[in-house]
Amino acid sequence: MERFLVAINMPEIPDLEAFSRNLTRRLSPATLDKIVVHPRAQLKPSATAIRKAITGKKLRKVQREGKQLFFHFSDKATIAIHLMLHGEFRWAVSPKPAYVLVEFHFTGKPVLWLTDFHRQANLTLDPGIPDIPDVLDKKLDLGFWKKFLDDKAMVKSHLRNQDLLRGMGNAYTDEILYEAKISPFSVSSAIPITKIRALTRAIKKVYADGAKQIERNDPEVIGGEYRAFMKIHNSKKELSPSGYPIKKKTAGGSKTYFTDEQVLYK
Repeated sequence: MERFLVAINMPEIPDLEAFSRNLTRRLSPATLDKIVVHPRAQLKPSATAIRKAITGKKLRKVQREGKQLFFHFSDKATIAIHLMLHGEFRWAVSPKPAYVLVEFHFTGKPVLWLTDFHRQANLTLDPGIPDIPDVLDKKLDLGFWKKFLDDKAMVKSHLRNQDLLRGMGNAYTDEILYEAKISPFSVSSAIPITKIRALTRAIKKVYADGAKQIERNDPEVIGGEYRAFMKIHNSKKELSPSGYPIKKKTAGGSKTYFTDEQVLYK
Protein backbone atom coordinates (compact mmCIF):
# COMPACT_ATOMS: atom_id res chain seq x y z
CA MET A 1 0.00 0.00 0.00
CA GLU A 2 1.32 3.46 -0.88
CA ARG A 3 2.20 5.62 2.10
CA PHE A 4 0.81 9.14 1.83
CA LEU A 5 3.38 11.73 2.77
CA VAL A 6 2.35 14.76 4.76
CA ALA A 7 3.57 17.91 3.07
CA ILE A 8 4.93 20.44 5.53
CA ASN A 9 6.17 23.08 3.11
CA MET A 10 4.51 24.71 0.15
CA PRO A 11 6.01 23.32 -3.07
CA GLU A 12 8.41 25.81 -4.62
CA ILE A 13 9.78 26.30 -8.12
CA PRO A 14 12.14 23.28 -8.29
CA ASP A 15 9.38 21.00 -6.94
CA LEU A 16 6.84 22.30 -9.43
CA GLU A 17 9.29 22.11 -12.33
CA ALA A 18 9.96 18.45 -11.52
CA PHE A 19 6.24 17.69 -11.10
CA SER A 20 5.39 19.36 -14.41
CA ARG A 21 8.00 17.42 -16.36
CA ASN A 22 6.97 14.07 -14.89
CA LEU A 23 3.24 14.67 -15.27
CA THR A 24 3.76 15.68 -18.90
CA ARG A 25 5.96 12.65 -19.53
CA ARG A 26 3.43 10.27 -17.96
CA LEU A 27 0.12 11.70 -19.20
CA SER A 28 0.64 13.58 -22.47
CA PRO A 29 -0.92 13.24 -25.04
CA ALA A 30 -3.63 11.10 -23.39
CA THR A 31 -7.30 12.08 -23.52
CA LEU A 32 -9.13 13.04 -20.33
CA ASP A 33 -12.07 10.64 -20.20
CA LYS A 34 -13.52 11.82 -16.92
CA ILE A 35 -12.92 14.27 -14.08
CA VAL A 36 -14.45 13.48 -10.68
CA VAL A 37 -14.83 16.42 -8.30
CA HIS A 38 -15.36 15.63 -4.63
CA PRO A 39 -17.19 17.79 -2.06
CA ARG A 40 -15.29 20.80 -0.67
CA ALA A 41 -12.96 21.00 -3.66
CA GLN A 42 -12.24 24.67 -4.40
CA LEU A 43 -13.02 25.44 -8.03
CA LYS A 44 -13.45 28.45 -10.31
CA PRO A 45 -15.96 28.50 -11.91
CA SER A 46 -18.11 25.38 -11.29
CA ALA A 47 -17.38 21.66 -11.58
CA THR A 48 -19.90 21.51 -14.44
CA ALA A 49 -18.11 24.21 -16.41
CA ILE A 50 -14.71 22.59 -15.87
CA ARG A 51 -15.97 19.15 -16.92
CA LYS A 52 -17.47 20.61 -20.09
CA ALA A 53 -14.25 22.46 -20.96
CA ILE A 54 -11.70 19.65 -20.58
CA THR A 55 -13.47 16.26 -20.76
CA GLY A 56 -12.61 14.54 -24.03
CA LYS A 57 -9.61 16.82 -24.61
CA LYS A 58 -5.99 15.71 -24.96
CA LEU A 59 -3.43 16.88 -22.45
CA ARG A 60 -0.72 18.76 -24.32
CA LYS A 61 1.61 19.57 -21.43
CA VAL A 62 1.86 20.58 -17.79
CA GLN A 63 3.74 23.81 -17.21
CA ARG A 64 4.74 25.79 -14.14
CA GLU A 65 3.49 29.37 -13.92
CA GLY A 66 4.62 31.11 -10.74
CA LYS A 67 3.47 28.88 -7.88
CA GLN A 68 0.85 27.09 -9.96
CA LEU A 69 0.79 24.25 -12.46
CA PHE A 70 -1.06 24.84 -15.71
CA PHE A 71 -2.54 21.78 -17.42
CA HIS A 72 -2.84 22.72 -21.10
CA PHE A 73 -5.39 20.70 -23.08
CA SER A 74 -6.28 20.66 -26.76
CA ASP A 75 -8.61 23.40 -28.06
CA LYS A 76 -6.75 25.89 -25.84
CA ALA A 77 -8.46 24.77 -22.62
CA THR A 78 -6.32 25.22 -19.50
CA ILE A 79 -6.74 24.50 -15.82
CA ALA A 80 -4.47 26.03 -13.19
CA ILE A 81 -3.86 24.14 -9.97
CA HIS A 82 -2.42 25.78 -6.86
CA LEU A 83 -1.30 23.16 -4.36
CA MET A 84 -1.16 25.64 -1.48
CA LEU A 85 0.52 24.27 1.67
CA HIS A 86 -0.61 20.64 1.81
CA GLY A 87 -1.84 19.80 -1.69
CA GLU A 88 -0.22 16.90 -3.53
CA PHE A 89 -0.60 14.89 -6.71
CA ARG A 90 -0.79 11.10 -6.25
CA TRP A 91 -1.39 8.16 -8.50
CA ALA A 92 -4.55 6.36 -7.37
CA VAL A 93 -4.21 3.44 -4.97
CA SER A 94 -6.60 1.58 -2.65
CA PRO A 95 -8.09 2.44 -0.22
CA LYS A 96 -8.97 5.98 -1.27
CA PRO A 97 -8.39 8.58 1.49
CA ALA A 98 -11.11 11.05 2.44
CA TYR A 99 -9.01 14.02 1.37
CA VAL A 100 -8.97 13.34 -2.38
CA LEU A 101 -10.36 16.49 -3.97
CA VAL A 102 -10.24 15.77 -7.70
CA GLU A 103 -9.68 12.64 -9.82
CA PHE A 104 -8.37 12.84 -13.39
CA HIS A 105 -9.10 9.75 -15.52
CA PHE A 106 -7.00 9.63 -18.69
CA THR A 107 -7.31 6.98 -21.40
CA GLY A 108 -4.86 4.15 -20.79
CA LYS A 109 -3.16 5.93 -17.88
CA PRO A 110 -3.26 5.59 -14.08
CA VAL A 111 -5.81 7.79 -12.35
CA LEU A 112 -4.28 11.01 -11.02
CA TRP A 113 -5.49 12.35 -7.67
CA LEU A 114 -5.28 15.88 -6.34
CA THR A 115 -5.20 15.46 -2.55
CA ASP A 116 -5.19 17.90 0.35
CA PHE A 117 -6.18 17.03 3.90
CA HIS A 118 -6.64 20.78 4.58
CA ARG A 119 -8.71 21.09 1.39
CA GLN A 120 -7.06 24.35 0.36
CA ALA A 121 -5.59 23.28 -3.00
CA ASN A 122 -7.62 24.88 -5.75
CA LEU A 123 -8.37 24.61 -9.46
CA THR A 124 -9.16 27.44 -11.90
CA LEU A 125 -10.36 27.16 -15.50
CA ASP A 126 -8.61 29.29 -18.14
CA PRO A 127 -6.85 31.67 -15.71
CA GLY A 128 -4.72 33.47 -18.31
CA ILE A 129 -1.08 34.43 -17.83
CA PRO A 130 -0.67 37.21 -15.23
CA ASP A 131 1.12 40.43 -16.13
CA ILE A 132 3.30 40.00 -13.04
CA PRO A 133 6.68 38.60 -14.15
CA ASP A 134 7.82 35.11 -13.20
CA VAL A 135 11.16 35.09 -11.40
CA LEU A 136 12.70 32.78 -14.03
CA ASP A 137 11.45 34.74 -17.03
CA LYS A 138 14.43 35.08 -19.38
CA LYS A 139 13.39 38.66 -20.13
CA LEU A 140 14.32 39.79 -16.61
CA ASP A 141 17.64 41.53 -17.20
CA LEU A 142 19.89 43.55 -14.90
CA GLY A 143 17.84 46.67 -15.62
CA PHE A 144 14.71 44.94 -14.34
CA TRP A 145 16.40 43.85 -11.14
CA LYS A 146 17.85 47.30 -10.44
CA LYS A 147 14.41 48.82 -10.79
CA PHE A 148 12.70 46.02 -8.86
CA LEU A 149 15.06 46.36 -5.91
CA ASP A 150 14.71 50.15 -5.75
CA ASP A 151 12.45 49.84 -2.73
CA LYS A 152 12.75 50.32 1.03
CA ALA A 153 11.29 46.89 1.81
CA MET A 154 13.35 44.13 3.40
CA VAL A 155 14.83 42.14 0.53
CA LYS A 156 13.45 38.72 1.47
CA SER A 157 9.92 40.07 1.88
CA HIS A 158 10.25 42.04 -1.35
CA LEU A 159 11.39 39.03 -3.37
CA ARG A 160 8.51 36.95 -2.01
CA ASN A 161 5.82 39.53 -2.78
CA GLN A 162 3.69 37.66 -5.32
CA ASP A 163 1.97 40.90 -6.34
CA LEU A 164 5.33 42.06 -7.75
CA LEU A 165 7.18 38.89 -8.70
CA ARG A 166 5.75 35.41 -9.16
CA GLY A 167 7.31 32.23 -7.89
CA MET A 168 9.69 32.84 -5.00
CA GLY A 169 8.93 30.95 -1.81
CA ASN A 170 10.33 30.91 1.70
CA ALA A 171 12.93 28.14 1.75
CA TYR A 172 14.59 28.80 -1.61
CA THR A 173 14.71 32.54 -1.00
CA ASP A 174 16.86 31.80 2.06
CA GLU A 175 19.08 29.57 -0.07
CA ILE A 176 19.36 32.18 -2.83
CA LEU A 177 20.25 35.00 -0.45
CA TYR A 178 22.83 32.76 1.23
CA GLU A 179 24.36 31.92 -2.16
CA ALA A 180 24.57 35.65 -2.97
CA LYS A 181 25.83 36.41 0.58
CA ILE A 182 23.11 39.03 1.13
CA SER A 183 21.39 39.27 4.50
CA PRO A 184 17.63 38.60 4.18
CA PHE A 185 17.09 41.66 6.40
CA SER A 186 18.85 44.06 4.02
CA VAL A 187 17.02 47.08 2.65
CA SER A 188 16.43 46.25 -1.02
CA SER A 189 17.48 49.65 -2.35
CA ALA A 190 20.76 49.55 -0.38
CA ILE A 191 22.07 46.47 -2.18
CA PRO A 192 24.98 47.46 -4.47
CA ILE A 193 25.06 46.63 -8.17
CA THR A 194 27.73 43.96 -7.70
CA LYS A 195 25.46 42.14 -5.30
CA ILE A 196 22.44 42.57 -7.57
CA ARG A 197 24.45 40.70 -10.22
CA ALA A 198 25.32 38.04 -7.63
CA LEU A 199 21.64 37.74 -6.72
CA THR A 200 20.53 37.19 -10.32
CA ARG A 201 23.16 34.47 -10.75
CA ALA A 202 22.14 32.86 -7.45
CA ILE A 203 18.47 32.72 -8.46
CA LYS A 204 19.25 30.73 -11.59
CA LYS A 205 21.83 28.49 -9.92
CA VAL A 206 19.86 27.61 -6.79
CA TYR A 207 16.65 26.81 -8.65
CA ALA A 208 18.44 24.73 -11.28
CA ASP A 209 20.44 22.83 -8.66
CA GLY A 210 17.31 22.26 -6.58
CA ALA A 211 15.40 20.72 -9.50
CA LYS A 212 18.33 18.39 -10.24
CA GLN A 213 18.54 17.25 -6.62
CA ILE A 214 14.80 16.59 -6.44
CA GLU A 215 14.72 14.51 -9.62
CA ARG A 216 17.90 12.69 -8.64
CA ASN A 217 16.23 11.71 -5.36
CA ASP A 218 13.06 10.52 -7.16
CA PRO A 219 13.11 10.54 -10.98
CA GLU A 220 9.32 10.08 -11.11
CA VAL A 221 8.37 12.58 -8.39
CA ILE A 222 4.96 14.28 -8.66
CA GLY A 223 4.38 15.27 -5.02
CA GLY A 224 5.93 16.13 -1.68
CA GLU A 225 9.01 18.23 -0.96
CA TYR A 226 12.57 16.94 -0.80
CA ARG A 227 14.80 19.43 1.01
CA ALA A 228 17.62 17.38 2.57
CA PHE A 229 20.21 18.94 0.22
CA MET A 230 19.56 22.53 1.31
CA LYS A 231 22.63 24.34 2.63
CA ILE A 232 21.10 26.51 5.36
CA HIS A 233 17.29 26.28 5.26
CA ASN A 234 17.55 22.93 6.96
CA SER A 235 16.47 22.20 10.53
CA LYS A 236 18.92 19.27 10.72
CA LYS A 237 21.98 21.41 10.07
CA GLU A 238 23.72 23.65 12.57
CA LEU A 239 26.55 24.97 10.40
CA SER A 240 26.74 26.41 6.89
CA PRO A 241 29.04 24.72 4.32
CA SER A 242 31.81 27.12 5.37
CA GLY A 243 31.33 26.46 9.08
CA TYR A 244 29.25 29.44 10.23
CA PRO A 245 26.42 28.83 12.72
CA ILE A 246 23.02 28.83 11.04
CA LYS A 247 20.66 31.31 12.72
CA LYS A 248 16.86 31.28 12.63
CA LYS A 249 14.25 33.97 13.01
CA THR A 250 10.49 33.47 12.85
CA ALA A 251 8.20 36.23 11.61
CA GLY A 252 4.71 36.09 10.15
CA GLY A 253 4.60 32.32 10.47
CA SER A 254 7.69 31.79 8.32
CA LYS A 255 11.19 30.84 9.43
CA THR A 256 14.20 32.64 8.01
CA TYR A 257 17.55 30.84 8.06
CA PHE A 258 20.73 32.90 7.67
CA THR A 259 24.36 33.24 8.77
CA ASP A 260 26.78 36.03 9.60
CA GLU A 261 28.46 35.41 6.24
CA GLN A 262 25.63 37.36 4.65
CA VAL A 263 26.18 41.12 4.48
CA LEU A 264 23.49 43.41 5.88
CA TYR A 265 22.86 46.41 3.62
CA LYS A 266 20.87 49.28 5.11
